[in-house]
Amino acid sequence: MKDKVRELVHQALANLQPQGVVTPESIVIERPRSGLHGDFTTNIAMQLASKQKVSPREYAQSIVDSMPDCEILERCEIAGPGFINFYLHSEAYLDLIDEIREAGPDYGRSRLENRPSVLVEFVSSNPTGPLHVGHGRGAAYGDALARVMSYAGYEVEKEYYVNDAGRQMDILTVSIWVRYLEELGLVHEFPSRGYQGGYVRNIAKRLLEEHEKRFAVHAETLFLDLPGHDEENIDELIKRARNELGADYQILFDVASQLMVQDIKQDLMEFGVVFDRWFHESQLVHDGDIEAALACLEENGYLYVKDDAVWFRSTDFEDDKDRVVVRANGSKTYFASDIAYHYNKAERNYDQVINIFGADHHGYTKRIEASFQALGNPADRLEFLMVQFAVLYRGSEKVSMSTRGGEFVSLRELREEVGNDAARFFYVLRRSDQHMDFDLDLAKSESAENPVFYIQYAHARISSVFQQVKDKGMETPENRHPTYHLLIEKQEIELLKILSQFPDTVANAAQNRTPHQVAYYLRDLAQLFHAYYNGHPFLSSENELRLARLGLIDAVRVVIANGLGILGVSAPTSM
Repeated sequence: MKDKVRELVHQALANLQPQGVVTPESIVIERPRSGLHGDFTTNIAMQLASKQKVSPREYAQSIVDSMPDCEILERCEIAGPGFINFYLHSEAYLDLIDEIREAGPDYGRSRLENRPSVLVEFVSSNPTGPLHVGHGRGAAYGDALARVMSYAGYEVEKEYYVNDAGRQMDILTVSIWVRYLEELGLVHEFPSRGYQGGYVRNIAKRLLEEHEKRFAVHAETLFLDLPGHDEENIDELIKRARNELGADYQILFDVASQLMVQDIKQDLMEFGVVFDRWFHESQLVHDGDIEAALACLEENGYLYVKDDAVWFRSTDFEDDKDRVVVRANGSKTYFASDIAYHYNKAERNYDQVINIFGADHHGYTKRIEASFQALGNPADRLEFLMVQFAVLYRGSEKVSMSTRGGEFVSLRELREEVGNDAARFFYVLRRSDQHMDFDLDLAKSESAENPVFYIQYAHARISSVFQQVKDKGMETPENRHPTYHLLIEKQEIELLKILSQFPDTVANAAQNRTPHQVAYYLRDLAQLFHAYYNGHPFLSSENELRLARLGLIDAVRVVIANGLGILGVSAPTSM
């Protein structure tokens, strides 16, 4: 519908060309915030009036007067400083019903020219423990964003970056090893900075079952004379573990990494989040990307030596200070790996690289942006989206989530309690950069206050209507084409108008990286449908009117299913 209005304006401007009017490359047509201002509006007159040396309102009238006749248009009005508001005949929307029903799962999809390629990296939690409810929000948001962008015509790939080569993995390895020794009765202490969750003990028991005493050592002196500082304490334990285990340390390290990644992958798959690629940090070392990235920065003039360390000149890109990439002892920093990872991403030639980070990483983004540009990439090719914390409440009590302390509520536990659908929908119901409190009781309730239940119930209600039609042997829109001109009730026209907005909602959600717009849209659509359902008979209507109404609610069913699918939520046929 928007395209038809845009074409009317385009033709009007073409008719004015003899007067010296130059038709702009793009004509912006928008939906006004209030229905009182029509179905669509444009500010094109305000853009062009100065070139014609007339007032915007006067030029808007010239555009309206030059428009060709069109059966969908009831009237145009000039408003404010020169807006043109378009009011469509209610019958203009009737053809939409068959369009939606014929398109089915493709209604709302866009066909972008050249299909921009996008890499979306999200979750990327260190494989040092199971995912918790905070990670769940990033997973739901990232997956919904990838889905809505794909639906809107982008070529999207999803990637998980596995930090499997850093200090945290060493801490996990030592934590598992100490628990393993504890199971054998060889030690009776545990490092205060170790990972204490039950999953650590479970892995230790599995090691014992599969490898028996292979990793057992004389551990009497393991905890003797450790430094008093917690961080120095755990680092010394890592050093001692390496010395005691020798080559077996790497085996233990790899087992810990593989088991945790396997658990995370399974958890996400059960949550409906499937990645196209799991990119391991260790791959950067193996493939030489770290050396290649640093060589590129050196060649571009952004590295220098100070205090025997190699520094990246990130202040050249408005970072607050320069950053070390190679320590004085020759070891690469964590930041060097991130530079290499983004060097690798850039080499894969995506049009857009999107990183979805937790809010606690906000201060880290500037240095990555700096290195990305220093590698020779345009700044707008890399985009950061931040996901605020999700806080789970049980009653009035906020639940602590510390992966090292082991006192977290896992994503798996949340899913088992409220279900995947409620978890995913609640996670994306707010903007990702806004703090959210996860209302556990509301997510489990079967009431109109629970938005996901309310929307799914609308879909199930429509499915139930069609099942009754089938059971009663009545005609359906598949048997005979309905007479849609019989749809004259106010709520029917309102439903048609909101159905027409779905493609724009999807496109805007993709462009603005805001999949919550789809959730809001579905909530509004469900509210309109339930009011219509409660106020108008379907099965008891005369046959022609019944067929028309069945066609309308079938279109509603299609759009609800498409919208829920974008969010990764099911559309049940019964509840």
